[in-house]
Amino acid sequence: MTARLKGKVAVVTGGANGMGAAQAAMMAREGAKVCIMDVRDDLAAPVLERILDADGEAMFHRGDVTREADWEEVLAAVVARYGRLDILVNNAGIGANRLDPDSVDDWKTVMEINVMGAAIGTRLAVPIMRAGGGGAIVNISSIAAFAAFEDANPVYATSKGALWTYTRQAALTHAKDGIRVNSIHPGLMPRMLQPGNPALSDAEQGRADKLGHVPLRRLGHPDEVAYGVVFLASDEASYVTGSSLVIDGGYLLK
Repeated sequence: MTARLKGKVAVVTGGANGMGAAQAAMMAREGAKVCIMDVRDDLAAPVLERILDADGEAMFHRGDVTREADWEEVLAAVVARYGRLDILVNNAGIGANRLDPDSVDDWKTVMEINVMGAAIGTRLAVPIMRAGGGGAIVNISSIAAFAAFEDANPVYATSKGALWTYTRQAALTHAKDGIRVNSIHPGLMPRMLQPGNPALSDAEQGRADKLGHVPLRRLGHPDEVAYGVVFLASDEASYVTGSSLVIDGGYLLK
């Protein structure tokens, strides 16, 4: 079977851990040359090692998605090494458990990372993709973009809703360039229900209550989101743009 991303070059932000690490590893297994962009050098090293040990092609470049200069450095390094850019996965983000809805600083920070980070990266990646004949951009949003939940963090939900809207506008804007832009909306993932998340008064009871809303009765796995990324980034999705892929075990059905 031919690797689904063979010959393609990808950048994955926030690729040093969690869903981003799963996305980077799976894309490399499918033949992509992957650049992991993250601020966590320590976490990126083992991810990079796993990819290289599996005969994948990957590099790491430290970068803060809110800094335009960092983006310019990362993209220049990717082009210098691989000669092109075909895929951008805007995965980097701040989770709900770290945000205080009463903090103006938290509102500014999360919008800068979860929304502006993707917007800056897209703006700088588009000319490179256009020069190469097109590309695919995948933004990792959330089911919080589509529905209000009693225990949801409004800062997080607002940022993910904005990212969804930005995705649709970017898809329309860049269709003429042969660049497809889509979003993925994960549901409950393991890290969301770990002890220490202030959204849960009791971690175990909260976990049971949350899973009671999932028709498939389990948490999602980062690889299940990564499969969606691979599809949207591949030529299999060549007629898909401006779409929203929900990966939530049926959570939004209720």
